[in-house]
Amino acid sequence: MTVEADPELREGDPINPPSPALPEPVNPASSAVPAHLERLTERARDYVKAASSANTRRAYASDWKHFSAWCRRQSLEVLPPSPEVVGLYITACASGAVTPGDKPHAVSTIERRLSAISWNYTQRGTPLDRSDRHIATVLAGIRNTHASPPRQKEAVLPEDVIAMLETLDRRTLRGLRDRAMLLLGFAGGLRRSEIVGLDVGRDQTEDGRGWVEVLDKGLLVTLRGKTGWREIEVGRGSSDATCPIVTLQTWLRLAKIGHGPLFRRVTGHGKDVGPERLNDREVARLVKRTALAAGVRGDLTEGQRQEKFSGHSLRAGLASSAEVDERHVQKQLGHASAEMTRRYQRRRDRFRVNLTRAAGL
Repeated sequence: MTVEADPELREGDPINPPSPALPEPVNPASSAVPAHLERLTERARDYVKAASSANTRRAYASDWKHFSAWCRRQSLEVLPPSPEVVGLYITACASGAVTPGDKPHAVSTIERRLSAISWNYTQRGTPLDRSDRHIATVLAGIRNTHASPPRQKEAVLPEDVIAMLETLDRRTLRGLRDRAMLLLGFAGGLRRSEIVGLDVGRDQTEDGRGWVEVLDKGLLVTLRGKTGWREIEVGRGSSDATCPIVTLQTWLRLAKIGHGPLFRRVTGHGKDVGPERLNDREVARLVKRTALAAGVRGDLTEGQRQEKFSGHSLRAGLASSAEVDERHVQKQLGHASAEMTRRYQRRRDRFRVNLTRAAGL
């Protein structure tokens, strides 16, 4: 899970802000751990962190802080967990009454805040009963009253990607890097966190989420996604200008990268490559910036176009344009169900099956 509402980091900003403090992992002897178990306790803390992404932990910490601050303003106790208090809190969120001048929160935001509250209570060894009527009934009412259809990001199709590539300077390291990210993200159907989480090879960094291997017929990407480890095959393109493998190899060669993070910050007026891994928000900004520069969906206003594109536009573009069996698309995107894959197919399958005619009308 990623949090678009976080303050955006520009290239050159610190890309690894310190993670918020996490509750100590629950263990039967947390109050007095024997000296010989201290190393296991430390490892347990590492596993707690590994159970969720850094973005998820940042979001959950922010939501817990939001809830705690509201409780203090209302002279309510955060602990022990109270379904009545949580029910009042999500009501305040839906009503725009958390702080003076606040606006009603989206249903998706309220659901995320509730998940964060429940997670934080569980980490403290005091689980919250979300099925309690004070929470479940209020949340159902909020959904019925305020829920709106999901706002999907626009898919960038192959012709859009080619136009977006033309807005990038091939003569600079930053342009070469950005071209490689667009092509690999599109052809691999990768999430933005998966793009920047890749390393040049296996087990090269502690924070890496996968690695790449160049083969004769294409690129094999091994990564740890939301559904576990999986392998993705990225074939070679019809021309060097749009081939993900050729573009990636050019970036690695000219950037002199042979070990560690695949995509890094470019510094020194675009002439130097730093050791730090890119932040995943850079992918979203790249897609948005190049789509606008290329005039994709020029029928919309600039404000509307700003809202239409994100890192997910690449995944949706592959799912919408790859004319192959749906099972192959589902495997490439790492979806557990075909229904999830169909949500990404913005234009591909609409009205392909006409039940009206099939029924005899």
